[in-house]
Amino acid sequence: MKFIFGLLAGLIRCVFHAILIVIVLTLLAVAGFLYFKGNQPMQVSQVPAGMTYWQFVADRLAAAQEVEPKRCGVGRLVTFGVLGPIYSVVYTDVGLHPGGFLGRVSQDDPNIPTDVEDTAWYNVPDLWWNVFEKISWNMLARHAPACNFRPVEIVGR
Repeated sequence: MKFIFGLLAGLIRCVFHAILIVIVLTLLAVAGFLYFKGNQPMQVSQVPAGMTYWQFVADRLAAAQEVEPKRCGVGRLVTFGVLGPIYSVVYTDVGLHPGGFLGRVSQDDPNIPTDVEDTAWYNVPDLWWNVFEKISWNMLARHAPACNFRPVEIVGR
């Protein structure tokens, strides 16, 4: 009996470690994807030529420090940090499944991709990234009625 429980405990430990390894590798793959895509020039048409996403983020962080009142810039960044990733996933899903539940209950938005229903599964991360870039631009660079950051500048130029 002791042998069976020892074998079972070893099996459970092995499965736990395998799941843990898969989770860590998945997180590393996602981090690598974000690092790689963030260092590529942005695909949004209004962005200065050659500006990467990480340069854009650095510029927007600096712009948030310059705007008055300070809470306006911080509030805009917090709103983006919370809603940006959620909107990008929802908008990507709406673009991929326009007749689905989210497509039926979502308001039209220029950030929702069109004519992408037949996108292969391995192209979905790139589609998501393009949507994320557009949402980032619209949330952090577009002029708003009350809280406006300065125009986007490439840091170091």
